[in-house]
This record gives sequence, structure tokens and C-alpha cells, in this order.
Amino acid sequence: MEQDSLTLHGDGISATIVRQGAELVSLRDSEGTELLWQAGPAWKRHSPVLFPIVGRLKGDQLRHRGRSYPMTQHGFARDRRFAWTEQGPRSCTLLLTDDAGTREQYPFAFHLAISYSLRLRQLDVSFTITNTGGETLPASIGGHPAFNWPLLPDLPKTAYHLTFANDESAPIRRLKDGLLLPTPQPTPVKGKILALSESLFEEDAVIIDRPASANVRYAAGHGPALEISWQGFRELGIWSRPGGAPFLCIEPWHGLASPVDFDGEFTEKPGVMLIPPAATRVLSYQIHLD
Repeated sequence: MEQDSLTLHGDGISATIVRQGAELVSLRDSEGTELLWQAGPAWKRHSPVLFPIVGRLKGDQLRHRGRSYPMTQHGFARDRRFAWTEQGPRSCTLLLTDDAGTREQYPFAFHLAISYSLRLRQLDVSFTITNTGGETLPASIGGHPAFNWPLLPDLPKTAYHLTFANDESAPIRRLKDGLLLPTPQPTPVKGKILALSESLFEEDAVIIDRPASANVRYAAGHGPALEISWQGFRELGIWSRPGGAPFLCIEPWHGLASPVDFDGEFTEKPGVMLIPPAATRVLSYQIHLD
């Protein structure tokens, strides 16, 4: 019987991954400080994998060749049991393949491999999507790691900010009922700095759909800090539960929720990757402990 979880140990860092959803459920530094949100009542997940959609589809329906398939927010990968294909002291890989259950929601053949590996004070996460079918594979994917906010309990939430590598002056996008509003809004990022407060999330996630940066640092004036970098992803979501919750999600995405007025074929949905038969797409992100 396959084990349900695996803890990796590296230099100044440890990480625990579970088969259910191939989810990262713990990330600790050399002092043993837990940096990842521990799935409390405010939100019962840690770092779910978003696949084959990011966000919601209109009516929670995926449309393909005249048929509709039920697909709830963020897709099904986070609720499926993956299989281990590699287990080592510093790295592991898990695999999800299509089956009768997935095809009731998503009528495509695929392999989704998720790899975790540790380097010096850093966790690398890699997503490999392979089209194993005979038609184009439309897919979106995203990371959704939730970090404790604050990282140290004696600091106020407002002590924290995000610092981007570049100025982020482009407008942001917002959601209504989980769907993408048509009109961009002015960015709350001032130059490279996004000040964090609960009020920032009163209108749900902050979506940077044209980020100028490929990394961002999450920190206060002192204490632990994290730097998140990404490759292959096109959008970035930043979220905490409206009304206040002790976590902050920093989410590299390739894909978005459906626009409020989009109800067409999934292959035509904005933000979807179109992967040819036998082709592979690899996307990755890293969490570095400062």
C-alpha cells in the first residue's frame, strides 16, 4: 500500500507532500518554524494544485464540441489521489492520468506530473503536462500556496508587504461571483511595493494578468521572509479570504477565471494553453527562504 505522505529534508528547509491532490502541506525552516497555512477553519487547504482550470467557468460547465461537462472551481486535480513515481530524501514526483472519472468532467487524455525538490533553503515545484491523446489539449494550471500571515504571531498583518522585482504599474483584474470582470482597475501596487492589509481582499483576489516581474518577496521588517519565483506562468493571483483570515496566497497561474460574458468553447477560453498531441508543457515555481 502506497504511503499517503512524504517529508523531504534539505539544507535549512523541510517540506511535506501528500498523495491527495499532490499537495504541499508543510514547509518549515531550519528553526522548525511552520511557514505554510495549516488548513484551519478559515480555509481547509494548504497549497492546492489548480488543474485543468484556474478559477471558475461560467455556470461551472466546460463546453467542448457541443457538449457540456460539469467542472467546479479550480478543477479536479486538488481532489484526486496521485501516484508516486519517485520518492527520495530531497525530491519526489507524483502523477495523475486521465481515467473514466476525469473524462466525465474533462474529455481529454493527459499526464500531469508534479515534482518537488529541495535545494539550499529552497523548494522547487515543477508541473509537467503531457498531451497523451490525439487532439489538442486545452488546459490551465496554477499553484495556490497559502503562507501564514503573519509569519510570526507577534507581528501585525500590516507589517507585511510584497516587493516585486520590477515596477507593477499595469491595471489589475477583479472577480465577481468568481468570474472575471471586464474592466481593469488601477493597481494597488505602488512602484514595486504592495502593502498588505485585510481591506485589500474585500473584492476577492488581486489578479495581475500582465506581471512585469517573475518574482516577489513576502516580508515584514524582521523575521522570516519568502521569495517566490516562477517560470512559464503568465498571471499572478494574490488572495486571502475576504473578511480576514491568517493566510496569504501567492499564486502563479497560466489561466484565469472565465470572463463574466464568456460561455463558449473551452478551447477558445482566454488564458488556456493549447498543447498539441504528444507535446509537453513544463511550468515551475520556487519558494526561497530568506
